[in-house]
Amino acid sequence: MTEDGINSNQEINSDAEQEQQEQEHLNEQGQIRREKLQELIDNDASPYDITKFDVDIKINDILDNFDEHEGKDVKIAGRMMNRRDMGKANFINIKNFYGNIQIYVKIDDVGETDFAEFKKWDIGDIVGISGKVFRTKRGEISIHAYEIVLLSKSLRALPEKWHGLKDVDIRYRKRYLDLIVNPEVKDVFLKRSKIITLMRNFLDNEGFIEVETPILGAVAGGAAARPFETHHNALDMDMTLRISLELYLKKLIVGGFDKVYEIGRVFRNEGLSVKHNPEYTLLELYQAYTDYFGIMDLTERMFKYITFELLGKYEIEYNGVIIDMGKPFERMSMLDAVKKYAGVDFDLIKTLDEARAAADMHHVKYEKRHKKGDILNLFFEEFAEDKLIQPTFITGHPIEISPFAKKLPENPEYTERFEIFIYGREFGNAFSELNDPIDQRERFDEQLKNKQAGDDEAFENDEDFLTALEYGMPPTGGLGVGVDRLVMLLTDSYSIRDTLFFPTMKPKD
Repeated sequence: MTEDGINSNQEINSDAEQEQQEQEHLNEQGQIRREKLQELIDNDASPYDITKFDVDIKINDILDNFDEHEGKDVKIAGRMMNRRDMGKANFINIKNFYGNIQIYVKIDDVGETDFAEFKKWDIGDIVGISGKVFRTKRGEISIHAYEIVLLSKSLRALPEKWHGLKDVDIRYRKRYLDLIVNPEVKDVFLKRSKIITLMRNFLDNEGFIEVETPILGAVAGGAAARPFETHHNALDMDMTLRISLELYLKKLIVGGFDKVYEIGRVFRNEGLSVKHNPEYTLLELYQAYTDYFGIMDLTERMFKYITFELLGKYEIEYNGVIIDMGKPFERMSMLDAVKKYAGVDFDLIKTLDEARAAADMHHVKYEKRHKKGDILNLFFEEFAEDKLIQPTFITGHPIEISPFAKKLPENPEYTERFEIFIYGREFGNAFSELNDPIDQRERFDEQLKNKQAGDDEAFENDEDFLTALEYGMPPTGGLGVGVDRLVMLLTDSYSIRDTLFFPTMKPKD
């Protein structure tokens, strides 16, 4: 074995030993804390018997408006994060949703009995504090406590080396710990909430009506994706979790709603990556009497509005790259993008054999079932997609990959569809929606052939949706936006898991 190998093994063994020692320490601490809890219970002083504590002020209000609150009596509650023990006086820090503040606890003020009990409290305990707001000699805004209450016992010690922990897997699995000790994590989720609120505000002001549609359905339709399957016992029927919001929303357009939207969870039984989670949040909207150009304008206005209202500016930084959301978004056809970035002009490619030959020449992998339009899209994904850093609308998708979009009148091989790309990632997908029930049935039939040929993401035929179209749907523009990806962009988050409180994880043994 080489010297490097020996050193490497020694490092591995050292890490394993350190981890084991830390775990033993945590177990020992946990046992001590349980013994403290049992002592409280034995003395009829269990913190779990307390049902409430009348908090009357937010920590950030004290910190932001000290002059207004100096000398006033206040009540706060939160988690004890640290302690400085100076004998008959202690400084502790209390943290809650609204901030972190220092507390001065002195034996003369709270009494010998309560102070003795207070000294037994542990980091992580939830406590209530009554006291006066003041500023220490060192200038730190604090609360001078005259009453202290243990509200909940923390039976597990907080990880001592949480900051800088490289194992993000633990952070995702134990998000509650992540939120306790890493304040910047909370900021991401506060921004997520605001982004969704801004999305609603924008659409409401545009005259859209928010609706709710079923999550369980007999048919998974509206997108190319593999569904999650389940069984309804009372009805004795197989059902799927929705992969899209599309078909029900279009039925509402048929029913006379001119502008509708839904923000909801969808479920796709597919792989995981930094951009994909099996369940995610999707915005879908539909507007009658407009086309994909109208939806394109709406999308650009919405993205600009959300960005500025959230950040106070149009320029954002994502992964070290400056993206300008204020400039007009670029518009480019898929044909032009492939021609620009791959050097292949699909206008000159007339047959499937010619498309396959071009793919072979450029080492683009395709399947036997793929048609010319599928291969064009593969070229786009391989050569163009990651080049679209600034906001760009890609238009004119092949009909083979656009079963819900109207054909381009001037070239029926392509459709009235766009996708919006930023930082090389798709953020939205939109159509001039197909409202011809005969054409739609033919495209469903084509999808069925693809499914029989091995495409497990092909659409299933939804007869009720076709029936609705036969009653007549007006010309309509539709849009779907991946909310999680937009949150990633606007919070500079590398992975979609950083924007989900509880991302999908495989259970540990």
